[in-house]
Amino acid sequence: MASLNVGGASVRFKNLLVVIKQTAYEEYSQLKLRGQAPKALRWKRLEQRYRAHKQCVTDLLALLRKHHVVQFSCVNRVDLDRQHLSNVDLIVAVGGDGTVLSSAHFVDHGTIPLLGINSDPNKSGEDRQVKKKTSDERRSHGALCMFTATDMEDGLQDVLYGGGYLQKRTRLRCKVKSTFSETQLVPALNDLLIANPSPAAVSRFRMGWMRLLDQEQSTSSGPTTGEEKGDNMYGTVTRFGGRPYDVYNSLNVWSSGMWVCTPTGSTAAMAAAGGQPMPNLTDDTIQYRIREHMREKGTPNGGDQQHLDSIANGGFPDNGMIENERKMHIRWNSQKGRIFVDGSHLTHHLELGDEIMIDNKAPPLLLYSRHEKD
Repeated sequence: MASLNVGGASVRFKNLLVVIKQTAYEEYSQLKLRGQAPKALRWKRLEQRYRAHKQCVTDLLALLRKHHVVQFSCVNRVDLDRQHLSNVDLIVAVGGDGTVLSSAHFVDHGTIPLLGINSDPNKSGEDRQVKKKTSDERRSHGALCMFTATDMEDGLQDVLYGGGYLQKRTRLRCKVKSTFSETQLVPALNDLLIANPSPAAVSRFRMGWMRLLDQEQSTSSGPTTGEEKGDNMYGTVTRFGGRPYDVYNSLNVWSSGMWVCTPTGSTAAMAAAGGQPMPNLTDDTIQYRIREHMREKGTPNGGDQQHLDSIANGGFPDNGMIENERKMHIRWNSQKGRIFVDGSHLTHHLELGDEIMIDNKAPPLLLYSRHEKD
């Protein structure tokens, strides 16, 4: 088969890693062999989705083989490891938004561009046969994917030869400090959910903001007075990465947990939870929303309501924006907790007394997007 060349242009990406989704059909087939598959599965529908996905993968690999100077390797999404990224200059995630998110977690430093392909997109004809909605919610929305199985041929070739629209997407940095350790989680492209592992249980935590102190301020002995604390209700000093921070405007919260998202994630779970749209996907601002906040009605002026209002942005005490230089501090006050990173697959366990720092300082992700207007 002849090698392709676009107008004499040189190939920009020569070493690709293709990350391939493992479909539900494959997962349930393995359970079936062990006699553990649910009885109510619709095998024909799962197999149809599986075949559509496999056809997309087959077509993609055939396209890549046309470019003889392009080397590529394939890995299943569940087997992806950092060792697979050695000498790779472009990651192609084939599946849906979940495959893009899983792949992004391994790009810690944000130096390798990521391109998503929706392998099983909505097809209007089929959708009209199964239901009256305009899109099939059982499929991936493909919001993070640049191409679909139906339009990837010309677009992929354009990207390989230096075209396409590459955006820097803000990601969340999250550090967790326990009694004897400090852990930095993988960067989150969409969102973080901090909550009790039981959806029926109350999530108790104290939230506030952090500002960096100099060494003299951090080593001062004794409790601070009300005048010294200023707007700090508790006068708390904490450390992350060996650096001292003052925690101010603290508020004790009883709720169902908290969402924190990037502009990219503002159209996902945050939108369903009642968050605000963030149309500028490359903005550095991030958003938080307290879920089902159990506040007492008639909170007296000058009490906790004052701190609620100081934390809030624009008069939304349960939902606000975190600007570029601000850092959120959370002290977990429940016996158990979880941090869910970009969905349910990646979690971090919390214990009573753990402290969390969240900001927008994770390395941004280089993500190919559909249109420049996004």
